[in-house]
Amino acid sequence: MSHDSTATADAAARKLSGRRRKEIVAVLLFSGGPIFESSIPLSVFGIDRQDAGVPRYRLLVAAGEEGPLRTTGGLELTAPYGLEAISRAGTVVVPAWRSITSPPPEDALDALRRAHEEGARIVGLCTGAFVLAAAGLLDGRPATTHWMYAPTLAKRYPSVHVDPRELFVDDGDVLTSAGTAAGIDLCLHIVRTDHGNEAAGALARRLVVPPRRSGGQERYLDRSLPEEIGADPLAEVVAWALEHLHEQFDVETLAARAYMSRRTFDRRFRSLTGSAPLQWLITQRVLQAQRLLETSDYSVDEVAGRCGFRSPVALRGHFRRQLGSSPAAYRAAYRARRPQSERAGDPDGPGGPMAPQVAQEAAPVPMQTRRTAAASSLGAAASLAADHHGKHVDHPVRHVPELYAASRPSLPGQRSAH
Repeated sequence: MSHDSTATADAAARKLSGRRRKEIVAVLLFSGGPIFESSIPLSVFGIDRQDAGVPRYRLLVAAGEEGPLRTTGGLELTAPYGLEAISRAGTVVVPAWRSITSPPPEDALDALRRAHEEGARIVGLCTGAFVLAAAGLLDGRPATTHWMYAPTLAKRYPSVHVDPRELFVDDGDVLTSAGTAAGIDLCLHIVRTDHGNEAAGALARRLVVPPRRSGGQERYLDRSLPEEIGADPLAEVVAWALEHLHEQFDVETLAARAYMSRRTFDRRFRSLTGSAPLQWLITQRVLQAQRLLETSDYSVDEVAGRCGFRSPVALRGHFRRQLGSSPAAYRAAYRARRPQSERAGDPDGPGGPMAPQVAQEAAPVPMQTRRTAAASSLGAAASLAADHHGKHVDHPVRHVPELYAASRPSLPGQRSAH
């Protein structure tokens, strides 16, 4: 992973107002929020672990609205503080928001804005990014959230530079994380920023988690997406693309099928998914390659051809950038994890002699309807970064050569501002 010390220094240089204390962390809870995400900052910042070498924070749990607060499983919580507690905190954490379609309470948004103006560090975990965006704190900034909700965040707040690849994004005084357990990664990063690697490592050992996780959200994506995207006419073109991944075509082909210019198509596709169409297409080809590597005995060269890559070199480059390993290593690791009866050589297993025929027949993505298939496929776009005109992106998509994107950081998993 990489960490930009400049961003940390800039954040440290922001002066807290006199009533705020750096060691005070306020956690802002809302009714309807998931209990797991809510518990993460409470566990990290609310327990005294000085015996393990972890400096102590002072935790203030604040209700962002009138209680009692209901959470997962119908539990009711009563926070000991209200919004006034935020006025004392050097760090304010919003663990999650109950619904990406409903606006947060205006009083809570005002409190977050004041906290930021007075030098506090503002943190959004998972869908907490939607609260930060509603407060205007992410305008013009890079941010992330759960990959499934990243397209909605990008569409609803177009001034936010959504990067759904990362586990977390550190933009100095405003930080956001991906879904669920990625909140732990970000909280550990905050401890590391405040007190160094040794303190963060000691805390990670207590939590029984890695002090740093490599990789981003790509490995976790599936083919789900908010339903609003499936209703868009552009879904017709996406469905066609999925059926023809084994053919060599480019974004210009898709734009022509949508009866749009390339520029209009790019703009429309980004507004719909938060992703550049070339990045989406590359990721779909890589996903198809994953399936063939798991279910067939095709050589890597054959897999490249059946997934529409112009050469095996292109497949290997994109596969490694997205998944952190070569196609051959991925296949070996996948098969090593499978039960013996399902490994290559078993005629009934996915790697057996019948597998190439099965894989070839299964390669096209089935469609109940064109809209349904497109809605499913666009879920992968949430694993891609939008091309934000190069300003805030470490690795923007470049269109020359056609199927290559600039490489990811050598140790991915977090993102710091420049």
